[in-house]
Amino acid sequence: MVGLIGEKLGMTQLFDQDGRLYPVTVIKAGPCHVIQRKTVEKDGYDAVQLGFMQCDKKKINKPLTGHFDKHDSEAYKVIKEFRLHQYKNIEQGEELNIDMFRENELITIHGISKGKGYAGVMKRHGFRGFKATHGVHESYRGPGSIGQCATPGHVAKGRKLPGHKGVERVTVKNMKIIKVDLEKNLIFINGAVPGHRHSIVLLKKAQF
Repeated sequence: MVGLIGEKLGMTQLFDQDGRLYPVTVIKAGPCHVIQRKTVEKDGYDAVQLGFMQCDKKKINKPLTGHFDKHDSEAYKVIKEFRLHQYKNIEQGEELNIDMFRENELITIHGISKGKGYAGVMKRHGFRGFKATHGVHESYRGPGSIGQCATPGHVAKGRKLPGHKGVERVTVKNMKIIKVDLEKNLIFINGAVPGHRHSIVLLKKAQF
């Protein structure tokens, strides 16, 4: 598959010709520059490395500066890699734009969810909690029993417990494109997209 790197700008609403309202997420996608083309012969797999948000080379570290110089590329704030199962004719130095997407097309979007801070098991995992009567006290929102007695005598790995919620990679499939603005590089997605405003998201075409 191939796709673009984008920046989530926020949400708004659009109306179609029949007057139906669509809540949409606005994403500024591309243009993305192909920094490096990876092949099976040289790297063991087919992929393209894309750059998004061009910046001054003085603002990046030396390893990245060397990487950009090696591939005769400008410096970019965001670098992401896309595996290629199709469209293998893409070469280094090309520029990918939003014109690869069409209205009413279904795509896959990857994003980083909003951070919610420290949360208990009811908010973090959806536990129902305990009764507020019949002898229950001091543990209305607790997780309940979390381990065994003497054997094995420890809490099992992976137990759902309180902790940090959010800031996780979230993938949403079959997101419908409502509108594509080629002049402003904007794409309007039906529904909510993971992440806060101005966060980086990946838009991928469906795999064939």
